[in-house]
Amino acid sequence: MKPKILNQKIKREILDILAILLWSFLLFKYWITGELNLLIHPNYFILVLITSIILFILSALKTYQLLIKIKSIPVHSNGNGNNSINDNNNLHNNLLPKGWATTILTIVALFGLLTKPVVLASQTAMQRGVMDSLPPTTQQPQAFTTNVNPENRSLIEWVRTINAYPEPDNYMGQKANITGFVVHLDNLPENYIYLSRFILTCCAVDAYPVGIPIQLPDSRQNYPVDSWLEIQGVMTTQTLPSLDTENNKEKRQLVLQAETIKTIPTPKNPYGY
Repeated sequence: MKPKILNQKIKREILDILAILLWSFLLFKYWITGELNLLIHPNYFILVLITSIILFILSALKTYQLLIKIKSIPVHSNGNGNNSINDNNNLHNNLLPKGWATTILTIVALFGLLTKPVVLASQTAMQRGVMDSLPPTTQQPQAFTTNVNPENRSLIEWVRTINAYPEPDNYMGQKANITGFVVHLDNLPENYIYLSRFILTCCAVDAYPVGIPIQLPDSRQNYPVDSWLEIQGVMTTQTLPSLDTENNKEKRQLVLQAETIKTIPTPKNPYGY
């Protein structure tokens, strides 16, 4: 094999090793920093850690193999290299030029190492459609067989409870203490916001927003979009426009009448499961 072809092959193998190693570091970084909370369901955390370890071992093995290959290369090539050149030219055509796929993987891994995942917020919630109920595949009515103090329910637990027992009058007068991020809906009055959180079933790609309308003591302009709030108040039943922006029909729904509103930092684990 001619030195030029040999050098190109070694460079591609080094780039392959670099890509595998960087992806190992990236997955481990997500795991050790807790950023996996923003990307996937906790059920898959251990798989990410195992994958990171496997990739690291694989990169070490490939490095060892490459070093042995380099040591075994003779100083002078005795052949004319024609067969090697022909074999190289007869390789099947790839969608991308040689090395490009590995280069892209390397760039993506570097980008992930140098940046942090973004928390899903109101813009994504509006794009995916805000809702006050759960898809059938995520309903868990068995979770409400025991009595739970209403003030101890999270926002998502409230949504699941209402989803299991949908009559809003059943909750009138109950106190609530919930946290979530602010969404402004044009079809709600000026003194109303929608307090929301995302639920992950697998990863951030399939996350969907749920929440509860909040009646404020003042204008919603005092509570910027995407700000996180802790709200204490009393549940009431009101007739408001549907959360579906394409449907202007009004319906009776559960609304939290806010009594105490406090701005809080974005939680380390902002999603529900």
